[in-house]
Amino acid sequence: MEYGLQMYSLRDITGADLKGALKKVSEIGYKGVEFAGFFGHPAEEVKSWLAEYGLTVTGTHTPVQALESDLEGTIAYHKAIGCDTLILPGADLSCAQAIDKFVSQCAQWQPRLAAEGISLQYHNHHMEFLPNKSGQIPHEELVRRTGLKFEIDTYWAFVARRDPIEVITRLKDRISFIHLKDGNGGHTGYSLGQGAAPVKAVWEKAKELGYYMVVESEGCDPDGVSEVTRCFAYLTSLGE
Repeated sequence: MEYGLQMYSLRDITGADLKGALKKVSEIGYKGVEFAGFFGHPAEEVKSWLAEYGLTVTGTHTPVQALESDLEGTIAYHKAIGCDTLILPGADLSCAQAIDKFVSQCAQWQPRLAAEGISLQYHNHHMEFLPNKSGQIPHEELVRRTGLKFEIDTYWAFVARRDPIEVITRLKDRISFIHLKDGNGGHTGYSLGQGAAPVKAVWEKAKELGYYMVVESEGCDPDGVSEVTRCFAYLTSLGE
């Protein structure tokens, strides 16, 4: 089975050496990468590194601000590196007005991206599953009011006291990717299999539903490479 890695997990080295980080990802055994910034590197350079190390770009975490300020440039970059999935890693959903604005923005961005073959998706943290200032559950609002697909971060759903298996099963028609992550039930991250989250059960359900699993580590213990190496070893221990 192939797995992807969210490059945020290697944030201790990506800013200074993105190419070296990609090389490490390939050496560990991950086949896909989900970018969290390009640190000023031209698209052609990033594409050449992906080819050199035999990696596939599964998606990017691209902030809302990038679409607000340069939608066309963002589209061009994604197309140049061969990326067909743009994932918003969060948004201001703190009140009804903020949600209205974001829903309206997505209604403009999604068809423009789709016309270029790019899927617009949303990645949750725990707050999307908790009431906002207006008493809304933001994630439920996005499910109901947008056509977004969702990259479910199963750990943050767990932190919000939601059953991640129920979430990824209920939203199965709107999911292509999930984040596989572990932690102590709060903001401290652990390697897969070493925390409190139901990682193995989530892995089994994701495998059954055919989701592509992307590892994201909140910890860098003692560094990002060590952390994601342990995560990959755990996944390998689960078999195919």
